[in-house]
Amino acid sequence: MIGPGRPSRSSSAAGREGEAAAAAFLEAEGWTIVSRNFRWRGGELDIVAARAGMIAFIEVKAWERLGPEELDRAIGPEKRRKIVETAKLFLSRYREYSSCAVRFDVILVRAGRVAQRYRSAFTGEL
Repeated sequence: MIGPGRPSRSSSAAGREGEAAAAAFLEAEGWTIVSRNFRWRGGELDIVAARAGMIAFIEVKAWERLGPEELDRAIGPEKRRKIVETAKLFLSRYREYSSCAVRFDVILVRAGRVAQRYRSAFTGEL
């Protein structure tokens, strides 16, 4: 795994549990977890996963009460821009993934289980 990250001091136990559940879900689907909590210049990628010539940058939201309709507010234009910019930095640092197709996904976790996965949840120019 590249650049293992440390959870920030403000990360909640629910967030860490949600990311662990999302990573296990992705591995069960045949994805390789390349990095977790990759941080660079003010941005963070919760999970970076690769499979069959594709690399996915995955934002994980662990919510007990809020629903998918809240995702637009939680992952608004500024958050998406930061994720895309951090993904660009990741790809420039780890060139072995630069020829992969790129996708940005969002995984919603409830009660420690993946409740919903949004493939290609947003796009950005890479």
